[in-house]
Amino acid sequence: MDVQITGAWNFPTRVVTGAGRIAELPEACRTNGLTRPLLVTDHGLAKTDLIAGIVDRVRESGIPLAVFSDVKANPTETNLTAGVEAFKAGGHDGVIAVGGGSALDVGKCVAFMVAQSRPVWDFEDVGDWWTRANTEGIAPIIAVPTTAGTGSEVGRAGVITREDTHEKKIIFHPMMMPRIAIEDPELAVGLSPFLTMATGMDALSHCFEAYCVKVFHPLADGIALEGMKIVDSYLPRAVENGRDLEARAYMFAAASMGATAFQKGLGAIHSISHPVGARYDTHHGLTNGVVFPYVLVCNKAAIADKIPHIARALNLPGQDFHAVLSWLLAFRKKLGVPHTLAELGVKETDAGTIAADAVKDPTAGANPRPLTEPEFKQLTLAAIRGDLGS
Repeated sequence: MDVQITGAWNFPTRVVTGAGRIAELPEACRTNGLTRPLLVTDHGLAKTDLIAGIVDRVRESGIPLAVFSDVKANPTETNLTAGVEAFKAGGHDGVIAVGGGSALDVGKCVAFMVAQSRPVWDFEDVGDWWTRANTEGIAPIIAVPTTAGTGSEVGRAGVITREDTHEKKIIFHPMMMPRIAIEDPELAVGLSPFLTMATGMDALSHCFEAYCVKVFHPLADGIALEGMKIVDSYLPRAVENGRDLEARAYMFAAASMGATAFQKGLGAIHSISHPVGARYDTHHGLTNGVVFPYVLVCNKAAIADKIPHIARALNLPGQDFHAVLSWLLAFRKKLGVPHTLAELGVKETDAGTIAADAVKDPTAGANPRPLTEPEFKQLTLAAIRGDLGS
């Protein structure tokens, strides 16, 4: 065995789930001391009846509320800075983050950065950099996901793109964990089939990569396997019928499970997806879905002991590597995931730059087999060309 039997485990925040649970948002504000919250969402969602309904519900309960929505699909430091300024200018005392992973990440980072004097990059998820933070004044957070992908609603980190270097950075602090997550499947009913698919592939990649990380964490492993099983069963249903509340509820659970499991770490899927997203502004979950089988093949020997367990969790007819790879390719095809990074606009001439960023990404160190920069370049080229080997 090459896994050291030692660990330190944390599990996430309080989660309430079920249709109509958004009605509990005003009480959640009162319970957690949010008397003048800032609602953080993305610019597209801000224009919808969904946000208007949430704003009205909170205000009608007697809690004043403002909305900040300058959030891109791949949020940047500019978005974060504007959010911090809005928080301070409005005299807010907490954040309600509503939306997909981008809005949740920005909301959490705003709540964290209002208490800091150092640049946000000083709190990248590297070593013990999080201990640099001033903890006094970090604002409480309530998370309301509207997509089932990142699991940011139960996470202690946020991903922000550094514009000057075109790098995605993971910002981490334990106090970025939301006080409560409200997972109401009715909030996802209007999500398009494409975004349902793309965010669902994010949840699947989180569960899969976390399970394959060589760290002793049986609790997370069990959650990751069940998360894969849920995605396999319910993501096609949610894509086919967006009003399937059972499928939506299970996919919310799978997203939270993926984020719970990946405290073990992630791997090369994310190491490549992060720089691709930073440079090409691609959807993160979709990019993960494209890169997934190429990393699976790359890691084949290093995850041989994991494959039978994954196959059994998915109830596959075989329990070897071919069975798992065949399942993944068929699953992606059924959902409409593109087969290559070239289909997302990624050029072979950028493979070297992507590899240089990938090898430095915080997720690279947990990949089941260590990869050098040249190996990351070959892996990126394989994903661009659609080369899965023999």
